[in-house]
Amino acid sequence: MIVLKNAEEIERMRVSAQMVSKTLGMLASEVKPGVTPLRLDQLAEAFIRDMGGVPGFLGMYGFPNSLCTSLNEQVVHGIPNDRPLEEGDIISIDCGVLYDEYYGDHAYTFEVGEVAPETKQLLEVTKASLYIGIEAMKRGNRVGDIGYAIQRHCESHGYGVVRELVGHGLGKKLHEDPQVPNYGKRGSGKLLQDGMVLAIEPMINLGTHRVRQLNDGWSIITGDKKPSAHFEHDVALVDGRPVVLSTFDYIYEALGLPKNDPVFV
Repeated sequence: MIVLKNAEEIERMRVSAQMVSKTLGMLASEVKPGVTPLRLDQLAEAFIRDMGGVPGFLGMYGFPNSLCTSLNEQVVHGIPNDRPLEEGDIISIDCGVLYDEYYGDHAYTFEVGEVAPETKQLLEVTKASLYIGIEAMKRGNRVGDIGYAIQRHCESHGYGVVRELVGHGLGKKLHEDPQVPNYGKRGSGKLLQDGMVLAIEPMINLGTHRVRQLNDGWSIITGDKKPSAHFEHDVALVDGRPVVLSTFDYIYEALGLPKNDPVFV
């Protein structure tokens, strides 16, 4: 069942989403060679609790940590460990916060030092596809239009679009209806309605779209062990147009990058 949110609920969700954004911004300056994902997880948990929030992933479905940290060929759901980051790695950090009854949930893939040009391009295309998908979230469209837009952009660059893992509705539960695949057909799926809040999250592979799960029961890796990128925003449909509740601006500020992402009003 799809749970539509009113204006007051959407604003409460914006607060939760911004808490995730601030956490990712804090972590941005910590992502460097020699730092362990487990250390990033510890920093994130303390930061979230200091803001008055609850780590949204910790204990969810039995997950043992506050962050999902997925390195290189890991797509999503990587468990933080004590393997130090190395120059040339990429790490997707997915974070959730529960605050005032509502969840925020979004992700960013960070470069560790200098990465290979083909990996950098994968990140750029995947992040661009996130905003292309968001643009398709408008009155009159359907969920399939979001997936179609993301898939078309990424496959035009020869990348693999993961099928087994999808975006989702968001609210008082971390995962609500509808599911939001990163592939699809125009005009298919649930009708987009005002009050929907979706976590749109392209998961795009440099090579094959195929994935497999590791023996830890969580980590998903690419079938050919080539890198994978993951970017995610929380987006509400308001007056027929997408409103992005989360932001990468805190990350850009920490890294000294220009704030040039599309603005949806």
